Amino acid sequence: MIQAFGLTSNPRKELLPAVDDVSFEACAGRVTALLGASGAGKTTALRLMLELQRGRGLTYFRGRPLHRIAHPAREVGVLLGDVPGHPARTVRGHLRMLCAAAGVPVRRADEVLESAGLESLRDERLGALSRGMDRRLGLACALVPDPHTLVCDDPAGALCAQDARWLHGALRAHAAQGGTVLFSTPDPKEAARNADHVVTLEKGRVVADQEAAEFSRTRLRPRVAVRTPHAARLAALVAKEARTARRSVEVVPEGGNRLAVYGSTCADIGETAFRNGILVHQLADEVGDMGPGAGAVPAARNQERGETDGDRAQVAGTQAAGAPAPPRTAPSGAPRHPHAGLRQTSATEGGADTTAAETVRHRTPGPRRALAPEGVAHSASEGPGSGPGDAPDASDAPDVSRHRASRPFGARLAGSVRGVRDEAVTLPPPIVVRSSPSPLRPLRYELRRALGVGTGFVIGAVVLLVSTVTAVILARIGHTPQARLLAAWPQQMPLPPAALGAGLLGALAFGDEFRHPALAADRGTVPRRMGLLTAKLVVSAATALLLAALTVGCDTEVLRLFYGAELVQVPTDWPALSAGWLALVVGCAWSGVLAAGVFRSTSAGLAAVVAVPVVVVPLVQKVWQGPSVRTAAGLPMRVRESLLTQWPFGGERYVAEALRLVAQPVGGAMTLSLTTLLCAYLLTTLRGRVR
Repeated sequence: MIQAFGLTSNPRKELLPAVDDVSFEACAGRVTALLGASGAGKTTALRLMLELQRGRGLTYFRGRPLHRIAHPAREVGVLLGDVPGHPARTVRGHLRMLCAAAGVPVRRADEVLESAGLESLRDERLGALSRGMDRRLGLACALVPDPHTLVCDDPAGALCAQDARWLHGALRAHAAQGGTVLFSTPDPKEAARNADHVVTLEKGRVVADQEAAEFSRTRLRPRVAVRTPHAARLAALVAKEARTARRSVEVVPEGGNRLAVYGSTCADIGETAFRNGILVHQLADEVGDMGPGAGAVPAARNQERGETDGDRAQVAGTQAAGAPAPPRTAPSGAPRHPHAGLRQTSATEGGADTTAAETVRHRTPGPRRALAPEGVAHSASEGPGSGPGDAPDASDAPDVSRHRASRPFGARLAGSVRGVRDEAVTLPPPIVVRSSPSPLRPLRYELRRALGVGTGFVIGAVVLLVSTVTAVILARIGHTPQARLLAAWPQQMPLPPAALGAGLLGALAFGDEFRHPALAADRGTVPRRMGLLTAKLVVSAATALLLAALTVGCDTEVLRLFYGAELVQVPTDWPALSAGWLALVVGCAWSGVLAAGVFRSTSAGLAAVVAVPVVVVPLVQKVWQGPSVRTAAGLPMRVRESLLTQWPFGGERYVAEALRLVAQPVGGAMTLSLTTLLCAYLLTTLRGRVR
């Protein structure tokens, strides 16, 4: 069950908030539609509920706010926009990656593929999916952790009728199994067909909270669509005949040569057109939407039209003839009547319409919601039965002594019509945007993320090709030390191709997360957690070591093939050279990972890698070789003397070599860069947790 209380977005400058004190409920086992035109605040309300946007309010999912749920994806499945996946990833690979993130068995991917009807597309790339298949995959991604609640933002938008029917059928099946389903839509007919309960938003406020049957009766009504080149003349004739026959008929011009006639039939309009010699191109029965603000009756229409006591209410909602009454409005700051803006009318010939002055009865399932007596206006939504937001409703009846506030965190409570003063209540708590939790299986997630896209393999192949060509050219030119020759590292280049490739792969590890945020579909920003960072560092280090070894091996074999074995002899100090080479490549990979995580960009991560030899190394050399700086010459020997112990298997030699690497300008610059980036990453992580 979903219970939303006082959802209010932060206003921008002098503009009104997009969502203002929205409260409603979505019951388990039922499908609830959040209806509203474009700009009514549907998406903003959903984002506030999911803590993806800052504001005020509180939302309970089965009695708990989202930030109190250990694993939100297992409680709430989210479908907002398109599937946030890499276009080159396969459907099955994307779902397997999400299985690792959610901590569920990998066989769950095949189960949701089958339930979504995507078995034949399991090896299809995400970028090649049609709109309908993309929405199916989005629903499958939301169902991977088997959540109890589904929250979808216009799931059937821009879909064909067949795909829309399948999608709503899947939502209905989830609700039939006891789950809670909430979806937004701008189409009233879609809401009436596919929902059990409809919550209507208008200008960021709840204007109606109704059962689907009640919504269809009050919001949707039959009409006759007419298309004729003499639309104005036919409209005047139909209105004139309706006034003569004292019938409730409303003619609405829809622009051009189209008319919408409420309260009449095709036969009556056809006879009118035939008698007056008017050519009609189209005459059909339709179900029309009364549109937003339908309850606002124009004053000119009130003055123009009237009805006697024996007539039922007109479709236009006029008062009795000669006694026009202004519409009743709530006191300043009071919550609006849930059915304000809705006209309870139907177009039948027998005069069986209900009066416009009758109040729409509010029927909502649950023990606390009973039928309201006529004349008593219920609230648009109520708080939980025993929760902190439970409060009495506001009543318009003069003889009702108790009044209950339907909006528990509203700025003011509505009083009764007879002088009950507004009361100020506590503002709703602020909504804080929190990053999504780390994958429950971060290492498995990172491996599937890295191996699921061919970008890494392409970069590795390019690096090996460039390295071998560069090594051959350097050997041809000569004057290149053997160590640099095997690494394909010319004197003019700041970094060898292998180091640049490792840095690019490391930058992509976080850059792809921000470009295609697979982990941010349900909770917003990409997580900066130590578990995910450790997994990325481990995988990037392993990739860098493999790339470094393959580079040296390929360069050695190619040089032996071109120039013979005498050019590729093993150097005497190969352990130190190997350690320095591997440390350089791994350091570049880690710099790319950390910089991309801090700056949220792949290009920024690669720029940080290149900045180490181009910017940081010259600065370190300048400081290190300055006349007023005391050098650290002999540091390894002094460390060995201070330890006064013998390491097993000659370990002191490796410690000395590591210290010698750090003491070099390149090693010192790399160490300084990694330390700075790691501190920046930890600072942003702690800062986000404090918020």
